[in-house]
Amino acid sequence: MTPKHLAGVLALCAATIASNATHAVPIALRDAVITATYNGSAASMLGLDHDFAAVAGSNTTRLDATDSGVEFLTGDYLFGIDFSPAGALTVIANGAIPTGAYSMRFDFGTSLASAIGAVTFTDARGASGIPVATLIDSHTFALDLSAVEWSEFGSITAEISAAAPVPEPATPALLLAGLAGLLATRARSLRHAEGG
Repeated sequence: MTPKHLAGVLALCAATIASNATHAVPIALRDAVITATYNGSAASMLGLDHDFAAVAGSNTTRLDATDSGVEFLTGDYLFGIDFSPAGALTVIANGAIPTGAYSMRFDFGTSLASAIGAVTFTDARGASGIPVATLIDSHTFALDLSAVEWSEFGSITAEISAAAPVPEPATPALLLAGLAGLLATRARSLRHAEGG
């Protein structure tokens, strides 16, 4: 086997491994039940199911299946939080937002069909800075918006993605075993050609 052939085999192995890699896909949020906190307080998150009233349990709401409005308002009315059935989260500034520490946490409990694997920011309009998303567990994530500067009615959008399945261990193992066999054959061919 020539070095050119060996390079081709290696490229084929790499392509096969890459084609077996799975990509994260947005989680469908239809029928999701969300429990939220704002700056560490359940009472500071007002849910759609409770008509945004500051009542016990208002921090839990079901996704608006019509996608016609926001699911939550913060108790200080600075932010609206909208989840789309297609797996997006948008945080909207309801006006001029003063500089400050703003954090949110969202727990989907057992209402999701898949575990959350990532929350990735995809768009910012009228907002600058670096929002931070942290996965807490397979159904909960937190947002830290302290480093975001907001213009009036600015927004940031993130995609909530499913955890990528773990690839079958046999696939890479078989490819590596095949590659080892090819290398052994190559080494034997070289020894034979050298008269050894």
